[in-house]
Amino acid sequence: MLGNIFHTMNNRRLRSTPIPGTRDDYTGIDFNLGFHVRSYHLDINYRVGPNNLSGIATLHLDNWKPLASMTLDLAPSMRVTRITAQGSAGHTVKVARFRQSGGKLRITFAQEIPVDSEFSLAIRYAGTPRPIRSPWGDIGWEELENGALVASQPIGAPSWFPCDDTPDEKALYEIVVTTDNPHVVAVNGSLVSKKTAGSCTTWHYRVGHPMASYLATVQIGEYIQLGLSAPGDIPVRAWVPAELRESAREEFADQARMLALYTELFGPYPFNSYSVIVTEDELEIPLEAQGLSVFGSNHIQGDRTWERLIAHELSHQWFGNSLGLAQWNDIWLNEGFACYSEWLWFEHSAGRPADDSAREHYDELAAEPQDLIISDPGPRDMFDDRVYKRGALTVHALRVLLGDAPFFRMLRRYVAAGAHSVVEPVDLKREVLLEAATLEIPEQEVKDLWRAWLHQPELPRFPEPRG
Repeated sequence: MLGNIFHTMNNRRLRSTPIPGTRDDYTGIDFNLGFHVRSYHLDINYRVGPNNLSGIATLHLDNWKPLASMTLDLAPSMRVTRITAQGSAGHTVKVARFRQSGGKLRITFAQEIPVDSEFSLAIRYAGTPRPIRSPWGDIGWEELENGALVASQPIGAPSWFPCDDTPDEKALYEIVVTTDNPHVVAVNGSLVSKKTAGSCTTWHYRVGHPMASYLATVQIGEYIQLGLSAPGDIPVRAWVPAELRESAREEFADQARMLALYTELFGPYPFNSYSVIVTEDELEIPLEAQGLSVFGSNHIQGDRTWERLIAHELSHQWFGNSLGLAQWNDIWLNEGFACYSEWLWFEHSAGRPADDSAREHYDELAAEPQDLIISDPGPRDMFDDRVYKRGALTVHALRVLLGDAPFFRMLRRYVAAGAHSVVEPVDLKREVLLEAATLEIPEQEVKDLWRAWLHQPELPRFPEPRG
């Protein structure tokens, strides 16, 4: 059983650089070292009224060093009551004791687990889920007026399940949620089954591609489904409150066209479907998850005011979700490409050249303080708008350097090479240098551009075609 699970995992490397120490410098949280979680099976029961969650999380793991003990991330609001372990053939694994402290679930084994073992942990837990307080606000499981949502970037996943909450540790997921009727449950992946018994319904989803823990989500509300697909292979749908049906249909009218454009520019859509969820509550910003995006009722005005954000969130399915991050200081790879995708959409849909959008945002950045290095902005500024916009301008500078056809050829190669894995700036740089060499662009010219845009605080000159 365990061996079959491991063999289904994507065998591409997760990162090319060693783990930098024992603590994540951006989140301030200690790494959980010595093992990989290969898959999660989350079977949870959520009562909407009292905001109560109980569940069993079954984790399938292998270890790259001997383990006498281990840690997982889990918020104090979720209390563990029991852990059982199972080893693979020839290996006995038994939990001696466990405790929770400092946002960690600390597990000690009766005997040291030899290196390169396969084993599983079944963790029974319950509590009143709430967001985790962080320097970036309250993040994770959030109770709504009539349901719940999960938005976990960067440290919110432990608000609702025990996990190894670091972006480069992708895993497969099965998520089973039982909740009160008539609430709908929208989760990452494909719906396997839906079964009603009495006053509750159980929704079973399977995520068929490796996923970072911060991208795992549960969305619960009284929603109806809208089909947004144009003819094609990828289902595109929306889950919305009934009273927002017509406004949402207008707001997302171009969603399938956006997907078709990005497929042409970046390569095949990386997942089996795409969904947008519109909550009854207002949200400050839209939220991304793997295979879906979440918008507040305030984003659905029926006048396409938020068109750029609809395009932005969709593009994260390539940049951030399929091509994941190795570490948080590389956040510009996610957000720079997503911002540039907004400009690409308007270049296609409205005939506004990306160069015009780039110029507008360049002028805005020029008026801002020049004290941010986007390759390593620091935890305080990792979500600063300057990281997003200067990241997009870096992408534009690469396009101007290479020219349109070579740039998009390079981009499709980069996306294909990193699909369902993690990427680092070195992966993008490698593809740029390869394309530049075919165009006889000096390597030093690429390196100078790279250093100026990513590693120096001063804003470089606006990108102009090579003379």
